[in-house]
Amino acid sequence: MRYFGSVYRPPSEAYSLIVQVTYGCSHNTCAFCSMYKEKSFALRPMEEILEDFALARQAYSSVRRVFLADGDALIRPAADLERILDEIARLFPECERVTCYASPGSVQKRTPEELSRLRQKNLQMVYMGLESGSDAVLKRMRKGHTAQEIAAAGRKVRESGIALSVTAISGLGGTALWQEHARETAKALSAMRPDYIGLLTLMVEPGTPLFHWVEQGSFTVPDSALILRETELLLRELDAPGCVFRMNHASNYLSLRGTLNADKPAMLRQLEAALRGQEALRPETWRAL
Repeated sequence: MRYFGSVYRPPSEAYSLIVQVTYGCSHNTCAFCSMYKEKSFALRPMEEILEDFALARQAYSSVRRVFLADGDALIRPAADLERILDEIARLFPECERVTCYASPGSVQKRTPEELSRLRQKNLQMVYMGLESGSDAVLKRMRKGHTAQEIAAAGRKVRESGIALSVTAISGLGGTALWQEHARETAKALSAMRPDYIGLLTLMVEPGTPLFHWVEQGSFTVPDSALILRETELLLRELDAPGCVFRMNHASNYLSLRGTLNADKPAMLRQLEAALRGQEALRPETWRAL
């Protein structure tokens, strides 16, 4: 297999065959993100993609899952994606699902009919970043879309039959906007009704605009106690029945998991215990992206 630059994938794709169909991220200006900075966004040549799948067929006796990298595979023309999915089906009849990252912009470019055809060809789930439901936070973090636009893109994905996994980032509003960040993120997630929610916790990466804001004192990162209070507020106001909620990323101080809304009371009790010091938090030195 051939990879250009660093390759990123969701934790749940740890055992998937990963093939780059794009290089980098089509947006790649988020103020908190240090990913894909060593390469410019581009569509990978189709012949290389097909060659990699052929090589993988020779190397692996069974491929159950495929993840299409890099940061926004859905932005490729629909005809390209259909050709790629057809080749996966031909070479790997045992493949159970294909997934990829998507951006609000790439979802907007796809018609409902195109998304439905991609689902029929086994694109079963896309991962998309909300990060915050607060427009003030999104604007400062240079996300490039409003919360309403991101929520609409998420609903469009779900209406096509493709499952939706959405990430948000605790602490992204800093100490100044933590309540707005929590409430508006809960509101946006409730409107999207994703199949999965992954809640990460902010880590400030060197070289990012956010890192410089922290150094200059214009952004204050919430401490672990405030992160827990923010998470508690978000969870209380979150209404997404049937959605699988996960807060078990290496960046999180506390691990939470459950299915909304049934497991919300138990997760809130766990948060309250942590706030009282009755549950151990992940040490700062153990946190990672």
